[in-house]
Amino acid sequence: MDAETTVRDADVVVTATAARAPILRGAWLKPGAHVNAVGSPRPNWRELDDAAMASTLVVDSREAVLKESGDVILSKARIYAEAGEIFAGTKEAPVSATTVLKSVGIAIEDIATAKLVYDAASCDVTL
Repeated sequence: MDAETTVRDADVVVTATAARAPILRGAWLKPGAHVNAVGSPRPNWRELDDAAMASTLVVDSREAVLKESGDVILSKARIYAEAGEIFAGTKEAPVSATTVLKSVGIAIEDIATAKLVYDAASCDVTL
C-alpha cells in the first residue's frame, strides 16, 4: 500500500523514519486525526509537509525541537504546547483538532521509562 492510502482514514498515524523530505502530506489526514512524529531528528530533515505541520502542534520540548526538528524549523510551525503543559492541565488538550506530536526525545523521557522497566523487573510487576 502507498503512504496516502495507508493514512487516509486513520485516526492515529506514526512516523518514525530517517526521511530527509516529507513522506506524509497534511492533505491525506482526516479531520481530527493525530500524528506521532518521532523520526527525522535533524534540523534539515523532514517527515511531514507544511500542511501537516499546520495542525495543532504539541512537542516534547520547545527548546529541543527548535534546535533539532526540521519539521518544526523548516515549516515555521506554531507550537501550541509542550506535552507536559497538557499533562499538568495548564493547556487544554486539543480533543477535536487534527494534532501532531513532534518528539525528538529528551533524556528525562528515557530516564522515566528506564525507571518504570527497572521497577517492574524488581517488583515482578507486569507493565
